[in-house]
Amino acid sequence: MRNKMKIPRGWIIGLAGAVFVAAALKVGLLLAGAVPFNADEAIVALMARHILEGERPVFFYGQSYMGSLDAYLISGMFKLIGNQVWGVRFVQIGLYSLTIITTALLGKQLTGKWKVGVLAAWFLALPNISTTLYTTVSMGGYGEMLLIGNLILLTTLKIVRDLSNSEEKISFIPWFGLGFLSGFGLWVFGLTLVYSIPAFIYLFWHCTYYEPISRLSKFLFPWRRNTLFNPDAFEKKEPVYQSKFWGAALIGGIFGVIPWLAYAQRTGHSNLLLELSGSAVAGVESLEPFRQILRHVQNLSLFGTTVIFGLRPPWEIRWLALPLAPFVLIFWIGVIVFAAKKTKSDIQLNPRDADYSHAPLLSGVVLMVVIGFILSPFGADPSGRYFLPVGVVMAIFAAQAVWKWHTRWGSYVWIAVGVVLCFHLWGTIQVARNYPPGMTTQFDAVTQIDHQYDQELIEFLQTQGETRGYTTYWVAYPLAFLSDEGLVYVPKLPYHQDLRYTSRDNRYQPYDQLVNQSDRTAYITTDNPLLNELLRKGFSELGVRWKETTIGDYQVYYQLSRRVNPEEISLRGGEG
Repeated sequence: MRNKMKIPRGWIIGLAGAVFVAAALKVGLLLAGAVPFNADEAIVALMARHILEGERPVFFYGQSYMGSLDAYLISGMFKLIGNQVWGVRFVQIGLYSLTIITTALLGKQLTGKWKVGVLAAWFLALPNISTTLYTTVSMGGYGEMLLIGNLILLTTLKIVRDLSNSEEKISFIPWFGLGFLSGFGLWVFGLTLVYSIPAFIYLFWHCTYYEPISRLSKFLFPWRRNTLFNPDAFEKKEPVYQSKFWGAALIGGIFGVIPWLAYAQRTGHSNLLLELSGSAVAGVESLEPFRQILRHVQNLSLFGTTVIFGLRPPWEIRWLALPLAPFVLIFWIGVIVFAAKKTKSDIQLNPRDADYSHAPLLSGVVLMVVIGFILSPFGADPSGRYFLPVGVVMAIFAAQAVWKWHTRWGSYVWIAVGVVLCFHLWGTIQVARNYPPGMTTQFDAVTQIDHQYDQELIEFLQTQGETRGYTTYWVAYPLAFLSDEGLVYVPKLPYHQDLRYTSRDNRYQPYDQLVNQSDRTAYITTDNPLLNELLRKGFSELGVRWKETTIGDYQVYYQLSRRVNPEEISLRGGEG
């Protein structure tokens, strides 16, 4: 039976193996010290610590387009094992394990075949570098986004099956659940819109099979065969277009987005909407709208695709596992062609057809990612993290394609699968061995810090009694978390080589109060000769005596003869 959820023992072992391999790969990378603990992740860890101390943040510090769910989950892990970086990573491993399992469920529900779901799970067990990276470290909600996205798609498929099954009464629960997941996902991370928008469009598309809106469906979807709009093609049942079903979804959405609405009630909606639309990076490019779109198309075609296919790491232009790269590229081109043909075929098929696999739903996710990347300010970031949903979709399409090719070419297709998985593993090992930077979330070389010297820096500052001061964003928050907030340095120094600075770097105002109350301050910089020169010049002009030392990538100015605020020294190169 197509809807039967019982999984054969062999496929259970296969799925369990995929989850185990994925977790083992991440643990191995962490034990090897290949994944540095950077500032964005440190902020999530600090939020988790503050939650255990009684704070209740609604959004990621300084970024109100990303909710605080990840921090709450991590706080639970901290309660079990203490405030450790491992606690952050354990949560991400757990989230990704659930993503793999739900991807297998998706593959089964889309095609009716467990073998598709389990193979898709294996493509995610040994994925491209970008997927491995952003599901190993915490960036505030990417792991939750992938899991919630899968749940949105699964719930959509449940509703669609109910619509086409004349023997079952349509339930309000899946509709409410879809709305709740969509609203909740909007708060957790706005990127879940790439799932919820195509899900509701796909759902409406299926509702147009029923009278009396078949004429409207002909207008909206003219490419579909006319026979599909014949109400006699389906058994009559309760009209799914009635407002009560969509009302259930709306109510669910309101419940899900309550944290977002409550915060907006206190602070106003305008800033939240601006954040959701990418205001944080809107001024990075300083281009006219048309030129900005062209730049985003370039970022997608040149940088995005190479990351999606695993040809390079997100943070640099360096080809990985080069001998296998041409074969892997051919494989993924074949998958894309298969997905395009499958989507076109499904658009014209009756949903009850045995070959129907809901490909338009998956393709809709990819289309939304592309549209959002090109048209929104987020397209200025070519790091690859916004393409994570594409990786899950491509894994499912790849699994379908492989099993179809298997009927034509037999066991030879497993050579292709093995090449792809070995390619990803080879590339992962390559970047892991290249430390620093290792597997880093920092795609700007200026922000890539050798964190092997963090503990030495902490011990030096504690020995010198320099517990308060000023530094850059990329130093302040890892330093605070790793020292149990014994070392509080406010990020008021620019890290860009041209000394651009944005006040958004200063994410946690209570730290300002602690530093302002201190009668002495130190300064820490990293790899910025111009900033170092201006600091020395500024101290001299103020008649301040100081000492300085170098610890790895860190330049420390300490034992200042008097407290010095950054405002007393001209350090700015503009906003940005």
